[in-house]
Amino acid sequence: MAKGEGAEQYSNASLLNKSVSSDVIKLSRKHEHRTRLSICNKICYAIGGAPYQITGCALGFFLQLYLLDVAQLDPFYASIILFIGRAWDAVTDPTVGFLVSRSPWTRFGRMMPWILLSTPFAVMSYFLIWYVPPFEHGKVIWYILFYCVFQTLQTCFHVPYSALTMFITSEQKERDSATAYRMTVEVLGTVLSTAIQGQIVGNAHAPCLPFNSSIFSNSSIFSNSSNSSILPSHNNSDHSLQHTRNAYMIASAVICSMYVLCAIVLFSGVREHEATGIRSKPMPFLKGIKMVMGYGPYAKLVMGFLFTSLAFMLLEGNFALFCSATLGFRKDFHNILLVIMLSATLAIPFWQWFLTRFGKKMAAYVGSLSAVPFMIMVVCVPKNLIVTYIVSFASGVAVAAAFLLPWSMLPDVVDDFQVQNPESAGHEAIFYSFYVFFTKFASGVSLGISTLSLDFAGYITRGCSQPKEVDLTLKLLVSAAPVVLIFIGLGILYTYPITEERRQGNRKILQELRDEADSASDSSEVTEMI
Repeated sequence: MAKGEGAEQYSNASLLNKSVSSDVIKLSRKHEHRTRLSICNKICYAIGGAPYQITGCALGFFLQLYLLDVAQLDPFYASIILFIGRAWDAVTDPTVGFLVSRSPWTRFGRMMPWILLSTPFAVMSYFLIWYVPPFEHGKVIWYILFYCVFQTLQTCFHVPYSALTMFITSEQKERDSATAYRMTVEVLGTVLSTAIQGQIVGNAHAPCLPFNSSIFSNSSIFSNSSNSSILPSHNNSDHSLQHTRNAYMIASAVICSMYVLCAIVLFSGVREHEATGIRSKPMPFLKGIKMVMGYGPYAKLVMGFLFTSLAFMLLEGNFALFCSATLGFRKDFHNILLVIMLSATLAIPFWQWFLTRFGKKMAAYVGSLSAVPFMIMVVCVPKNLIVTYIVSFASGVAVAAAFLLPWSMLPDVVDDFQVQNPESAGHEAIFYSFYVFFTKFASGVSLGISTLSLDFAGYITRGCSQPKEVDLTLKLLVSAAPVVLIFIGLGILYTYPITEERRQGNRKILQELRDEADSASDSSEVTEMI
């Protein structure tokens, strides 16, 4: 009898050990699966970044032209709209970033509720930006209001999405891979945006109006009242202008549909995972800002890419006007923009390989400097459409690096911060939001100053030709100024301290911390099972 009981106890213990071992293996596989992303996960995550680039590209390339030639606003008021909209957008980024970092975890995660709730209101406000109200007085207020509303709601989408990189996986290699997928889709989004907005609007663009330059010798040419007494009134011109306005609304409706579709795909294919390890208590807003902004590697990275990004923003914001006004390619500028974005899309895999092979810092240098020769050529080579297409295609390769590198290097700074400050965690959204804050504020200043510069130079609304001062101003805005900004930014990046060796060391340290946390979690779960 005792021998039978002993055998039964041995059998039960053996079964228990097998069960515990099986559970441990399952938990181990669960944690391993949590760190790896399938191709489907990466694609769905990447598609979530498209709305920001699709709308941003349309606004960046076409809003200035739309306000001047379609809404027919004074360049001074157009500069105010562009500056206030971008400046307000910049202010909302750190605010939303702080609110996101304080948000509680839900069954959908911390970031997803922000993305889902902001989407429907964002698309409505975006559509109204491209609508010309049927009144003259208050038109400026209309555009400022809906531009600011849209930028706020888009921030509620983009800041959580940017920080989502840190929560879809804890594996650095997987994050880099997901970022490459994201950049490819985002640049593809700019191609789609340029194609949709450019082809719909470009084929219906209102024709230019001939002007006698001797008549327009002073700044009064910008007032609608003075224009009305000088410009010839033709029914065909009015009909063409209304046709152009309708085309802008059709294009915005298509882009709004894509915005909603991308948000649905992101929610369906991506899941957040709360970071394991030590979590700090919520930190006061000002203290969190001081800690993040006082971190040396982050400050150098942000300031370096602030100048290089500003260079490409100046080029983006003024290139459509440069092609149509200075180069005289009014009927082809949207195709030229499409070539740039298509080239950038094709170059993203190359830059992903390059940064893996030679390091991210080297990729930043080579990518930014590769744009300089083409920025100089586009203003020095005589007007030739074929040459312009070739230069545009080559410039797109550098644009791809400008898209990819900042978002690939930001997670490295966050990891370095966590290694240096293990007692402080949960500030990912603040890191990302402040980078976006500085770049958006800088772009607001650049667009405001560039549009105001065109006002001072004597820009003629819908003019077939522009004064020489306008041509010179546009050349400075798309060539000389961006080149100087690129060299300043690269000079700052030279002091960026996170090398490939340091990055790999941080990766090992963080992986050990996560393994310890996972082991502790597994032990507690196994104990509960026993």
